[in-house]
Amino acid sequence: MDQIQVEIAALKSQIQVLLQERTALTINNVIDENDSPLALVEAYRRQARENPQLSAELKGIDDAVAALELQLQQKQAQLARWEIESKQLTQQQQLEEAKQVAQVHAQRINQLAAELATEIRLLKACADRLSPMYWQAYYKPFITGFKTISVPYVRSDGEVWTIVNRIV
Repeated sequence: MDQIQVEIAALKSQIQVLLQERTALTINNVIDENDSPLALVEAYRRQARENPQLSAELKGIDDAVAALELQLQQKQAQLARWEIESKQLTQQQQLEEAKQVAQVHAQRINQLAAELATEIRLLKACADRLSPMYWQAYYKPFITGFKTISVPYVRSDGEVWTIVNRIV
């Protein structure tokens, strides 16, 4: 990235030098700013006919400036692409780190869900043993709702994570 920025600065500097050189070569006291457009055109043509070497040099400078500006645009586009790619890489790295943190939490949720499911099953077994005696003593159930007890569980298809409720 630094190398591209150095190259861009060098191209801009070279273009500036050429434009200054062109300006110095084209200073013409014969041409008046108040002249009509036709007079300006004629003055430039006359100058080109009278001094073909100067015209060739100006043409060469113009061509060099055009070529350097094309290189400058290419380097700037390359720099912009690199910045976008590095930003995406950074975002990708952040995404991967966040996914790893989420993975730790999902594993902990699944571990707690498994422990909770075990505790619910143990409670249900206890309730199954106590319920007949509880009915005889109090004429009502000891614990209800075991058919609808669920615990959260995190699963993933690789791209999308889903939290589901598993019936215990």
